Amino acid sequence: MALFGMRFDMRMPSTAPGTRTERYKAAVDMAEWADSLGFVTIVLSEHHGSADGYLPSPLPLAAAIAARTSNTRIGIAAMVTSFHDPLRLAEDVAVVDLISGGRIDLTLTNGYVESEFKMFDVPLSRRAARTTEAVSTLKHAWTGEPFEFHGRTVQVLPTPAQPGGPPISLGGSVEAAARRAARIGDGFMPSIPELWEFYADECAKLGKPDPGPYMGGDTSVIHVATDVDQGWDELAPYAMHEVNAYGEWAAGAGIEGATGFTRADDSDALRATGQYRVVTPAALVEELTAKGPFAFCMLHPLVGGLPPELSWKSLKLIETEVIPNL
Repeated sequence: MALFGMRFDMRMPSTAPGTRTERYKAAVDMAEWADSLGFVTIVLSEHHGSADGYLPSPLPLAAAIAARTSNTRIGIAAMVTSFHDPLRLAEDVAVVDLISGGRIDLTLTNGYVESEFKMFDVPLSRRAARTTEAVSTLKHAWTGEPFEFHGRTVQVLPTPAQPGGPPISLGGSVEAAARRAARIGDGFMPSIPELWEFYADECAKLGKPDPGPYMGGDTSVIHVATDVDQGWDELAPYAMHEVNAYGEWAAGAGIEGATGFTRADDSDALRATGQYRVVTPAALVEELTAKGPFAFCMLHPLVGGLPPELSWKSLKLIETEVIPNL
């Protein structure tokens, strides 16, 4: 049996039909559907000030999803530490973890979009230091004991449902981030698989357990349709928006080759990259079966503003023609 996950970033460009309220309701409905089918994770991302409404506050959405689900873990990947007060973050995550019954996983990242740093008046030069401070603060806060913070004694209560708090992974797009994750985090989520070797190397230097091979697997966006060409025509405008929006951010930060998103000039060029794939139910069954019992498939049902009705077409095919045949 393959493992399935689902992620949301809530992008909705002006060309997408419907309302944002409808999208948020659909995301929670889809999360409940995923939980009923045994999905292992639902992942929420964070960015700020984006013209397409990219999700700026994943914790409220995580709380809504937690209230409608029972078993699926809920990941925040990634929370941009540069824009959060670490004490308030500790409190907010603790409350959401309590609502979920201890199902929150947290990935922290420095951030890289210059406009966001300007928005919050945070210098880019401080981002790594703020991540390091955030990890230390969260771990101290979630003990429930008093500790020193900026020269004063503070205490964060209540504590999360998970003893010691949710596990903290670090995300990143460069070698320095990988090595930082080994030093201060509980795990690492690289933007490209090649960074894993730096993480494993640093773990070895620190005498930490070998994290083993990278298990991130296929990061392409999967959309299921009975007619592949028709499915691509439906997906393409939204896939184009996502890949070029991410690509523009990455290019501005000088890391375009390290994010996993390569800008495309047209839908045919994007289709050729394999970053976004439309497959039949039978083809997905064959692909996941070939990968063995621990095959993993991450879905992105509202990708780039894809209308919920098109998303549900794909999800229902997975429910009725993919999962029963695995």
